[in-house]
Amino acid sequence: MVMTLREPAHLVDSRARTLWRIPPLVVGIPIVVAAIVIAAVLADLRWPMVAVALLAAAACALGAGVVPQWRYRFHRWEVGEEAVYTQSGWFTRHRVIIPIARIQIVDTEAVPLDQLLGLATLTVTTASSAGTVRIVGLDAEVARRAAADLTARTQAHTGDAT
Repeated sequence: MVMTLREPAHLVDSRARTLWRIPPLVVGIPIVVAAIVIAAVLADLRWPMVAVALLAAAACALGAGVVPQWRYRFHRWEVGEEAVYTQSGWFTRHRVIIPIARIQIVDTEAVPLDQLLGLATLTVTTASSAGTVRIVGLDAEVARRAAADLTARTQAHTGDAT
């Protein structure tokens, strides 16, 4: 029997797009404003600063407009009966499947910006150095329930996956 690897079932929360838009805006807008001010004040640097402002505005628009939409489309996760399955990446797809028996630590985290948006990150860790997955951009309650469910299942799992 040939098995095909399908995408995980769930997208992250749609508010993750807002979370991913904020860093390019926080960095890009001050650069654009500074370049415009310098161009207005220093005639010798006018055209180089106009070029900097245009490039920064384009990078900001790409980083805040296109990248979050693209990233949202491919960031997926699923907690199945036997494994946690994640997919991330917006140029290169990275898929990780962690068997329930291999899970050692389940953690949720919500930095202040996550809390403001009602989001959290679910982290699942194994003993392997390559075995940690972080699912960024989950609804905080969904992350809490998934962590509780995984914790209960790992404690109830009697098998050894080594």
